[in-house]
Amino acid sequence: MKSLVENALGDDWNKLPVALKAHYGRGELHETGHMDIEYPWQMQVYLNVLRLFGALLNRRGKKIPVTVDKYVIHQQQYWNRTFVFPDERIIRFQSMLVSAGGNQLIEFVNSFLGLQMAVYATDDTIRYVGIRYVIKIGKWLLPVPESLVLGHTSIEERAIDEYHFMMDFRLVHPLFGQLFRYSGVFKVDNGNLPVN
Repeated sequence: MKSLVENALGDDWNKLPVALKAHYGRGELHETGHMDIEYPWQMQVYLNVLRLFGALLNRRGKKIPVTVDKYVIHQQQYWNRTFVFPDERIIRFQSMLVSAGGNQLIEFVNSFLGLQMAVYATDDTIRYVGIRYVIKIGKWLLPVPESLVLGHTSIEERAIDEYHFMMDFRLVHPLFGQLFRYSGVFKVDNGNLPVN
């Protein structure tokens, strides 16, 4: 069975280096890394509210240790991220990735709030481009334009070597500029994962 990202990329999956194929491999996966989290101070209250709904992070930091555990149930990929801050405070950020057809995926941060993105592969890089936010009501998805919420989403993940990749997630509003960014480097254990 192919992974969600492998299905979304189609033949472009074959362009990816080993580290990114392992990162989006089938089955269970554990990754370790560190991330920088940054946002303007004016965003603090807004991020505190979003955090109540499981979205994003509401704390800044540099080189914050992170572990990521991923697993798949019924064509839904679950991501459990654990951030450990210097004062030993732990923040967990969980999401679920589902197919939206073609090269599009939706990442839900709870049972009703998600981000729809298109995914592309070029050389050693995967790029996600935000399309819209969605609110799930039963089986229906209510579209919400990016500009009405946090702005345009872009994610870039690039292989560094066989075992490491970098990721860069940004939210840029057309009026207010960059409102949120987190980025870092991760190690993936690709020893036991099918990567072809």
